[in-house]
Amino acid sequence: MSSASVPGSVRPGGRTARTREAVLRVAGDVLAEAGFEALDLAEISRRAGVGKTTVYRRWGTPGTLAADLLDDMAAHSAPRSDTGSLAGDLRANALLVVETLTDPRQGRLFRALIAASLCNVHAAEALHRFYAVRIEEWADCVTDAVARGELPVGTDPHAVIAAVSAPLYYALVNTGRPLTETDAIRAAEAACAAARAGTWRLP
Repeated sequence: MSSASVPGSVRPGGRTARTREAVLRVAGDVLAEAGFEALDLAEISRRAGVGKTTVYRRWGTPGTLAADLLDDMAAHSAPRSDTGSLAGDLRANALLVVETLTDPRQGRLFRALIAASLCNVHAAEALHRFYAVRIEEWADCVTDAVARGELPVGTDPHAVIAAVSAPLYYALVNTGRPLTETDAIRAAEAACAAARAGTWRLP
């Protein structure tokens, strides 16, 4: 399903945009505070000061609201770094991931959205789009490294960027251990070494 087909995902201007902004801000607060189970549309409309009919008409279900929130987060995510080296770029990417996941609000929000994706198809599709957008944003780090001769020709940019964040999200979900800057550096160095060894070189 494309983002344009998800209720509430169209990005209009004016009053409608302010309504969407208010609802998504409150939805993010609720997810961070209490998780996906607490994402009640009637309560969201009350806290956002938006008519219940408007909220139900535009989003319809908690899943589509969570999906729209993820799409909005992807659209407003920070751009890639360009340090001039693969090692520097991958380290910047890993540090950004750790910074986001350890933020008091954003960390809880991502846990809630990941949980939502396991039980709601709209949230799952939106989470996949979110990661695809973020990986695409950083893929040029690898393309540039290939052009500089740092990596083998044919290295898959998306696979390298995904390899940076994969162990960090694994730690977030499965270990419960707080992420640190050391975790970021290790993840970046491991992905960098594997890429230089040709691990993600396409046939």
